[in-house]
Amino acid sequence: MHRLMEWKDNCRLARMMNVSSPYFDPDFDKLVERINGPALTVRIDNESLEDCSIIKINRIKKQDLLLEVVQTLTDLSLTITKGYISSDADWFMDAWYGRITSHTTRKVFHVKDQHGNKLDDLSANYIQQRMQAIGAWKSSSESHTAEPPPQESTTLEIKAIDRPGLFSEISAVLADLRCNIIEAHTWTHNARLACIAYISDPSSHTLTVDPPRLSSIEEHLTAVLRTTTTSIDVKQQVAKTADIPRRKGMITNVERRLHQLMLSIRDFDSLPHEASSSSSVSDDEGRKTLVSIESCNEKGYSIVMVECRDHPRLMFDTVCTLIDMQYVIFHAFIRSHDGSAFQEYFIRNTDGCLLNTKDEKDRAITCLEASINRRVSEGVKLEICADNRLGLLSNITRVLRENGLAVVRADVETEGEKAIDNFYVRDTSGKNVDMETLELIKRELGAPVHHLHVRKETGLMPSLNQPHGFHIQDVKKFRRFSLCDMLRFQFSSIRDMLKSHLKRFCKFVMGVLTLR
Repeated sequence: MHRLMEWKDNCRLARMMNVSSPYFDPDFDKLVERINGPALTVRIDNESLEDCSIIKINRIKKQDLLLEVVQTLTDLSLTITKGYISSDADWFMDAWYGRITSHTTRKVFHVKDQHGNKLDDLSANYIQQRMQAIGAWKSSSESHTAEPPPQESTTLEIKAIDRPGLFSEISAVLADLRCNIIEAHTWTHNARLACIAYISDPSSHTLTVDPPRLSSIEEHLTAVLRTTTTSIDVKQQVAKTADIPRRKGMITNVERRLHQLMLSIRDFDSLPHEASSSSSVSDDEGRKTLVSIESCNEKGYSIVMVECRDHPRLMFDTVCTLIDMQYVIFHAFIRSHDGSAFQEYFIRNTDGCLLNTKDEKDRAITCLEASINRRVSEGVKLEICADNRLGLLSNITRVLRENGLAVVRADVETEGEKAIDNFYVRDTSGKNVDMETLELIKRELGAPVHHLHVRKETGLMPSLNQPHGFHIQDVKKFRRFSLCDMLRFQFSSIRDMLKSHLKRFCKFVMGVLTLR
């Protein structure tokens, strides 16, 4: 009887608690996921394969986030040797790998660092934080917590028709106006120039330039840019301020803007007095950049195929260009070996239409070729370390110009009191750059230069050595996305995983037997 009364009291208390407690719909916790899509998840596996790390990323909703992931891996100098991308409805589910991956419902990156090694624990934790920050649902006031904070400076972006010595003239104008160049990145291609420069005002002891003075700087630079008379609209040649935060170790934001500037000034077209070069650039082994587009009406995609020399930023360049041209990437297959790369993208216009007209296909082809060939750096690379001072860049570029060298590409950075500059130069007369000229340049630069290293450049940046057994001709068999291809990739992945685990198990057994 006592237990019955105790049970009734407990039931009464439970009913009272149910009445007084607020009711929560069990599906409420899934509301955010229903609105925004599944959350991004990241896993890093350093055990399954011996020669590379595996980064698994699940469920990215928007295409811009796909580009952000590629940018992040590029900023971290990771090498991706193979990739597979597939989308299901509106959710992107990609796979990137150095060998073959498992499922198409996730992003799987098999990566190596810039030295060809697996990721250490510190790098793996940092990458995981960055990836999760990319996938986090943020309010407008929130930012990526894993990103380094922006450094204070004023940003200038410049685009113009290139001519011999133009970069030297730009540097001289900034020096005459007493602007300190903290960092600058310049590309030239097909008689066009694009530059992003971070400047400060040493006279005001601040890292920013006040608006009236900045307006004067823009006017002086624009006047210098427009002295060349061409058929290109003069309004396209301009220098203006830009909102590109300067973050240490994050160069892809700058490089994406350089791609956009080059695209806006139509570097994929030749000027009337220039010979077409965008489709004829090749490396020292005769490999050209080949881009073609076919229609797959039964699947409803336009198929973009790229074959060229491989380099660590190739995927960033092509994905960036396709997205900036307002194409949506649904599927892709990427593979590289022994310095060659093959990429295949299944795309549509943002309105869902294919690339049906010849003009549209030709424009996409020339733009992709241009985006790849912008990194061609035939000639000589000069690595200069010097004491930083006002007008240093102007002095260096003046000496290069007076000795008949044209700057093809430049990366200028400062670290404290030191300036670390990389210049890709070639002889304006078309001859090879000789060592006597370089020794003369070193003497003319004088005391501020502590170090000048010369490196021969014969094309695109070389890639890390990849596993043998693959040739670019082999991948042409997979130029159609199908279920058979997916199954083949997955079975190959299982085979590679089993081989790796079996090898590790055999080593373990041999170690145990040795101890006995």
